[in-house]
Amino acid sequence: MSARTSDLAITGAVPDVAAPRGGRLAGRGTALAALLIFLVLAVLPPVAVAVNDPFLVVTATRIIVFAIAALSLDLVLGYGAMVSFGHAAFLGLGAYAVAILSSHGISDILVQGVVAVAASALFALVTGAISLRTKGVYFIMITLAFGQMAYFFMVSLSAYGGDDGLTLGGRSTLFGLPILKSDFALFYLSLGVLVLAFVGLRALTLSRFGRVLRGTKENPVRMQAIGFQPFAFQLTAYVIAGALAGIAGVLLANQAEFVSPAYMSWQRSGELIVMVVLGGMGTLVGAIGGAIALLLLEDWLAHFSEHWKLGLGVLLVLLVLFTRGGIVGGVARLFGRPRS
Repeated sequence: MSARTSDLAITGAVPDVAAPRGGRLAGRGTALAALLIFLVLAVLPPVAVAVNDPFLVVTATRIIVFAIAALSLDLVLGYGAMVSFGHAAFLGLGAYAVAILSSHGISDILVQGVVAVAASALFALVTGAISLRTKGVYFIMITLAFGQMAYFFMVSLSAYGGDDGLTLGGRSTLFGLPILKSDFALFYLSLGVLVLAFVGLRALTLSRFGRVLRGTKENPVRMQAIGFQPFAFQLTAYVIAGALAGIAGVLLANQAEFVSPAYMSWQRSGELIVMVVLGGMGTLVGAIGGAIALLLLEDWLAHFSEHWKLGLGVLLVLLVLFTRGGIVGGVARLFGRPRS
């Protein structure tokens, strides 16, 4: 197969390979939806001050952090069809990078961020290189196994709290200054990371790399036939997603001022998958919307009963059954925007 044929396939001349099944929202609509979400989030702190409810900022920061983690998962799940039940391990590694370094007197968030990204990316590289040699349910099970290995490794570290977790002495500093001590500063830092992550991943998925990744999701045999190696593209996406989840872990540790092996459990990975599916896989903005919707639903239902998880489960089943394409798909149909 000639290089010219390969270029045509990836740039859209072969629509059933280059485009994801069922289509996706037009790029402009996705960007506008994301911009609207970012603007609403940006005005939350002034609103919290106006209504004298500072806890609103804390809740919003937690939502943003998990939106970043869900966004990273959407890259491998929505665009690469890699159902990872160990994605929370990267989140936990990022959080523990903050806790362990802080316990040894290294509190600068830039240093902690570099270590978190390096640790998460390395773990993703090693485990991804092994996991991607399997397919389907076997891939799910092996990512679950690696995630649980990371979980039990942290449980065994009694010097860093073991199963009880570890409380931070304080939030990270920036160039020695306690800037993040303010909830507002941490909120806007997290929001800035979310915006950069969305813009970066959107550019990535619209690039040649993204087209190959989507083509691999649809028909890996055909992609090989036109001269591309799916393994390399999938592994690269897996490492990028792991590194981004590690950054989310750094922010989560600062938001909670506490880390625990529970951050790395398979249940947490399941929650991230629910966020992506609920919002709409393969749209990026859907991962953000799904994280917002799920966490707000949890908070709202908890006011009514201690058995709120039962109600949440029922709502999620109904949403999945009657909202094809998640929240993004539902909104697109509501406004008559075709998914092309």
